[in-house]
Formats: sequence, structure tokens, C-alpha cells
Amino acid sequence: MRTVVMAVAAGMLMSLAGARGLAQDFPVKPIRLIVPFPPGGLADVWARVFGQELTRAWNQPVVIDNRPGAGTTIAADIVAKAPADGYTVYFTNIGHSMSAGLYRKLPYSVQSDFSPVTIVGDVTSILAVTPSVPANTAAELIVLAKSKPGQISFASAGNGTASHLLGEYLRLRANINLVHIPYKGTAPALSDLLAGRVTMIFEPMPTMLPHVRAGKLKALGVTTAKRAAAAPEIATLAETGLPGFDVSIWYGFLVPAKTPRPLVTRLHAEFARIVNTQEMKERFAAQGAEPVANTPEQFAAIIKADIAQWSKVIKDAGVTVN
Repeated sequence: MRTVVMAVAAGMLMSLAGARGLAQDFPVKPIRLIVPFPPGGLADVWARVFGQELTRAWNQPVVIDNRPGAGTTIAADIVAKAPADGYTVYFTNIGHSMSAGLYRKLPYSVQSDFSPVTIVGDVTSILAVTPSVPANTAAELIVLAKSKPGQISFASAGNGTASHLLGEYLRLRANINLVHIPYKGTAPALSDLLAGRVTMIFEPMPTMLPHVRAGKLKALGVTTAKRAAAAPEIATLAETGLPGFDVSIWYGFLVPAKTPRPLVTRLHAEFARIVNTQEMKERFAAQGAEPVANTPEQFAAIIKADIAQWSKVIKDAGVTVN
């Protein structure tokens, strides 16, 4: 019996040593960085910045693989089924957590089929309306919506997207009747908002701020608990009629489950290094983002909490996706 135990222990030590050795040599070939959104958006831009930094640091190409569609689930399924060797990395956002409550049956588990590496940035969203809307705060918008039930519309980038669920969360919190108008992406939604064909939208600050500062849209507030350093003049929704409203859109890296811990640690160290460079801090600040670089355990806890929160919002709002 003792011989068997010693043999098992020796095998485990050899396996651990092998994983550490693999991490020391990593990477020896190109890395595939999968993004669940089309080129040109914030996630794609950030993924390419991190990819360039990794390429310089490791002298191995990082190939960006855009796999948009089905609310991030197409890309997530590819990652979940990829080899757990560190060479397939997933860069996604809070939509990954939201999908757990949106789809009755997913071909993967949002939690158990992925190993979180780190969140790199939290982005606040702006609630914006057309300039003609007679409301300058969240409280005034709520009064307006209650006086015109079913006449205030909000645009989104599509059913089940973060912009959609933020609108539903507002509707539930304020007990108002809003009409959801889904679009196939942010660009057409913004186009109709700017043209005055819809009333309001929630979108990340990097997308919205230029339109707000140009006077084409009116910001009623940011979704996070504190004001954004990039636009401190914009109050929070919590300050202006929705106490406790605090939602940020995280962007982070995950890898397939069962990726050896030394490889996860290696990836985490490199992403954290990039996040903490002065160049990246300045880039994030200009876009209204907060650098994060938290631990895999902290990231996993956030995903778990997000699933609980947004699954309840989805159920209470009666949100369905095709």
C-alpha cells in the first residue's frame, strides 16, 4: 500500500514539475486570441493592443480570431472545446456571464468550462438621450416615462446584449414602461438615436463620449457608483435618481478549463504587467476605463455573482432570445 501511495505521489510531483517546465518554455508557437465581437469595437481594439504587447514580449505572433454572434456563445463554445494548453485565449466581457441566464441550453458551462485569468478593465456606460428629450437627470427621465407609459423607447445593440439588459435593469429599478428597440449592433442603434428615431440608449463611455461632447446626445448619467475620471462632469445615475445603481462592463481573459495552473499564472503575470504600464493606464483613463488586473480567484467570484444578478434581471424582465 505504501509503495502505491509513494508511486502516486511521485507521479503527481512529476506532473507538477512537467507543468512548471511547460510554463517556463511557454510559448513556443503562435497564440490564438478569440474575440466574440466583430472588428472595430472596444473589445477588438483592446485585444489587438494586448496581442501586440504579447508578441513583443514573447516573440511569438498572437493571432486575433473574431468570432461574433449569438451573444458571445459562438466564440465561447470554441474556447470551451479547445485544447487546455495556453495557446487558445478568450477575450470577452460581462456578456459571458449574462449568457448563463439568457439561453436555456448552452453547449458549455459558463463557469466550469473556463479558467478565469484576469479582468483587465472595467468600463462605465453612459445613459444618453436625444437633446430634445425634456429630462436632464435620471429622476426627470423616470417622471417623464411615468407620464408617458410605453412612449419612451430605448435602443440596444441586440437582444440579450449588455445595452439591452441595462435598459431592462433601469425599467425594473424605476418601475417604468419602456419600449425596447433591438438593432444588429451598436452602429445602427446609435445612428437611429442620433437621428431622433429612438429616445435613449446605454453604451460604454468610449463609444458615447464623443457624441455627448459634440452636443449630439445628452448624458443623463454614468452607470458606475463613482464618476469617471475621463468625464467627471457627468453625474452618476446613483446621484441623480437611482440610489445604489452600480454596473460596470468588465473585459477580461479566460482560457479553457483544465489549463495547467502554471500556465494560467504565466498568462496572468503578463496581462497584469501590460495593464500596469503607463501607456495602458493612460489609454484606459482616456476611454473612461478603470484598470483592474485582479486574480483568477477574484475574477471567478465576479463571474459567479454576475450570473446570479443578471439571471434574476433576465427572469424578472421576461427577456428571451432567439
